Amino acid sequence: MKGDHDMTTLSFPGIAARAAETDALARIPASNWSDLVDSGYPRLFHPPEIGGSGADAAAQAQAMDALARACSSTYWSVTVSALLCANLISSYGNSRDHEHLLRPLVTGDRLACFGIVEPTAGSDAGTYRTTVRPSGGPDGGFVIRGEKSRITNAPTADLAVTLARREGHEDDGGPEWCLAFVNLHQPGVHRYETPHMGLRGMPWGGIVFTDAHIPEQNVVPVPFQALSDGMTWGWLLVSIAAIATAESALTASVRHAQQRVSFGRPLAHMQGVQAQLADSQAQIDAARVLARRAVHERVAGRPSRQLIGMLKIYATEMAVQVAARAVQIHGATGVTQGHEVERHYRDAQMNVIGAFASNRLREQLAEGLGLGPAVYRSFDWLAPTGLRHNPAGLEGPPRPVRAVA
Repeated sequence: MKGDHDMTTLSFPGIAARAAETDALARIPASNWSDLVDSGYPRLFHPPEIGGSGADAAAQAQAMDALARACSSTYWSVTVSALLCANLISSYGNSRDHEHLLRPLVTGDRLACFGIVEPTAGSDAGTYRTTVRPSGGPDGGFVIRGEKSRITNAPTADLAVTLARREGHEDDGGPEWCLAFVNLHQPGVHRYETPHMGLRGMPWGGIVFTDAHIPEQNVVPVPFQALSDGMTWGWLLVSIAAIATAESALTASVRHAQQRVSFGRPLAHMQGVQAQLADSQAQIDAARVLARRAVHERVAGRPSRQLIGMLKIYATEMAVQVAARAVQIHGATGVTQGHEVERHYRDAQMNVIGAFASNRLREQLAEGLGLGPAVYRSFDWLAPTGLRHNPAGLEGPPRPVRAVA
């Protein structure tokens, strides 16, 4: 029956066969979407009462891994919508007001994007400028103004789950931040595409809001700190994409090492190549164990921010290392445009950047160890050394101290 496949054995051979085409044409074929809906993949992250299949953590992890190995671009696009955006709506919205938004995402009939990054603001939420304010019109509701950039699915999505600053009604003492569920098929919305190095089939670009209308029930006030747990779904999906990319790069490397003969013997018989393959396998397996634990904890609803943060850093940077080794093993073939290893190398780089910058994520993990928040203050390095002291008899400011080579 449609959508009732066994998720523990789910595979996507058609999507995998079209992966090179998806990358070359920089678009996801319509047949990929048909395969996804028929497989029931978008439904597995949600309970039956909202149209989901109620899959357990193991089934979710295996299905995500299978799709990510088939085609990273397709995986990113559908999983951002069905997992990240749909979970944000179900977590912070309510079934009465938002079921009509949620169900089409769960079934895969509509596509959503998560609007968070802005042209001049990445990981630093304090610099976000997109605002939601009361419309003041006879129909009530709110309007949104601002720009979101470098957003997965922005060029093609039907709905934007948008993080914005909220200007409330008079005497409104609610939180400054909100999630706004914005219909992207209306006046006041302009979208554009952004060319990108990896995950080329994934729709990626920006949205400009110019007083686009939002019904009042679709503006959900949320304290910013409360959003952090929901956004870990994004870290999780990126981590699984990275592990799958690394696995695909390793598989290609093993196959090439067995087939390629150099200096009278297969590459697979060379100690240096064997060491590279062994290191890659060890790193992938370590990341996979951590990922399974993270999925289990997150699906169970337990606090998992630190765990998924560690996974995101390790898995994404590991995939870059594995893909780089794959390029080395393939030699010039590995940097030939259109080769699968060249595609994996580009995709791996995108995962490191996606969802949250690793350097900032490391700071947050350190905070979780009890080191406190990273606070930046100006500091006078010279005064404690006495170098700013002006001896008696000298006029004017002290001369600058020059370093001696």
